[in-house]
Amino acid sequence: MPASASLEADGLVAGYGEVVALHGVSISAAAGAITAVLGANGAGKTTLLRAVSGLIRPRRGRVLLGGEQVAIRSPEQMARTGVAHVPEGQAVIAELTVEENLRVGMMARPGRRSRSDRAAALDQAYQRFRPLAQRRRKLAATLSGGERQMLVIARALTSQPRVLLLDEPSLGLAPRVMAQVMDLVLQLSRENGLTIVLVEQNARSALAVADHGVVLNLGRVVASADAEALAADVALRHHYLGF
Repeated sequence: MPASASLEADGLVAGYGEVVALHGVSISAAAGAITAVLGANGAGKTTLLRAVSGLIRPRRGRVLLGGEQVAIRSPEQMARTGVAHVPEGQAVIAELTVEENLRVGMMARPGRRSRSDRAAALDQAYQRFRPLAQRRRKLAATLSGGERQMLVIARALTSQPRVLLLDEPSLGLAPRVMAQVMDLVLQLSRENGLTIVLVEQNARSALAVADHGVVLNLGRVVASADAEALAADVALRHHYLGF
């Protein structure tokens, strides 16, 4: 996997039509670390990831990848630059098989890839996500919720990203499966050195694996600190995080 890169959003203002969802949001995600972005529904978490990945164009502000301004790039250009975005909702391509979904992810990889390189990427995905190996010829529509979440993350990883944006990866999952997903997030950071921005409503689980945490409320940053410090701040937790 390519070397990780730092990611910075600097003074982002973004929204939809006349609705402004981000009001000058600034966050920094250190290379190789997990940065959790937390907050209630409507806080601006998903909009932040969409602005960073190019799905919406910020009205003001900058997005820096390894110090380089990338905010004006399209989603396809961002993917080729090394930013992989896993949106909420386990968005597999239901009519394709597991393996076909993974091959779609490879299309975002920069440069032309040989057949042996593509085979190696598939092998790596199946080694990391063993339930997918057993279902490689099955339609994605037949997978369980946990397996679908594995597939969308595995598909993103086949593009060999430097930064992985995860939007609510635990949404709708059973507690046991949610714990497995969080363990995977931790492994990708610690063992593979991937820079991860993790958007979660389950703040307790996210802070347990994160290095740094950012709390959003109504499109503004209300706290940014070491994850352990945020978890220990009882007043902040009760007011913004619900635990």
